[in-house]
Amino acid sequence: MFRVHCWGVRGSLPVSGPQFQRYGGNTFCIEVQCGNHRLLFDAGSGLLPASRTLLGEGLKNYELFFTHCHYDHIVGLPFFLPIYVPDANIRVWSGHLENGMTTRAMMDDFIRPPWFPIRLEMCRANLDFRDFNAGDTIEVFPGLVMKTGKLNHPGNATGYRIEWQGRVFTLITDTEHTPGAPLDPNVLELIQGADLVLYDCMYVDDEMEKHRGFGHSTWQHAIRLAQAADVSRMGFVHHSPLRTDEELDDIARQAAELMDGAFPVADGTTFDLLRQSY
Repeated sequence: MFRVHCWGVRGSLPVSGPQFQRYGGNTFCIEVQCGNHRLLFDAGSGLLPASRTLLGEGLKNYELFFTHCHYDHIVGLPFFLPIYVPDANIRVWSGHLENGMTTRAMMDDFIRPPWFPIRLEMCRANLDFRDFNAGDTIEVFPGLVMKTGKLNHPGNATGYRIEWQGRVFTLITDTEHTPGAPLDPNVLELIQGADLVLYDCMYVDDEMEKHRGFGHSTWQHAIRLAQAADVSRMGFVHHSPLRTDEELDDIARQAAELMDGAFPVADGTTFDLLRQSY
């Protein structure tokens, strides 16, 4: 089993309404299943439905990784239901923090008044906090090794590459490219030869100039990267909260003309990497 499920693929802010029905409105949360191992990436608003489902399946052990800790990627943390379950075991990982801040300190600063009515110490699960540096290779479990890399985002962000049973999945969000500059070597290394990449496509090329320094990229650049790194499927994620279903459909049509296997991803999409299907 090598399965990727998208519980939230929206960027910046959760959205709702008739114009966001097909691609969804939850912010970032991606689940990866490698055999019996379940990994969660980011704690956006998609973490609530993810945790309800996983608890319903009787899951006791969780691995939660952060790409970074901007609000849209942590807003679901207080609603991560397993943290309130006494027999749940949760390891929490981050590799982007600076100036001595730890993963535990980040969570403790966020789950407390006045931001939330309870404090982290009221959570009843067994919490194990793991700090690493972007660029480290992590052995999550014996046989499950994950490569990481530093991304170009204000306050830093971490990209992840998972190799399992001969297939490769890479998650790259949030990162900014410089138009006309060489392709980011950190990103190229992480995505090289991947079977599936989920890549930050907050903007389109025409929007980059007015959003310089915001820390995001475009679907056109995703295709440039995919073609340079021999990527099989490139999924566009971190959709702008202003990007409607119709606009994403138009991006899908344009992308299909440039590359087979390049497309915008919707909430609820599941990829089976061993069967190469979704």
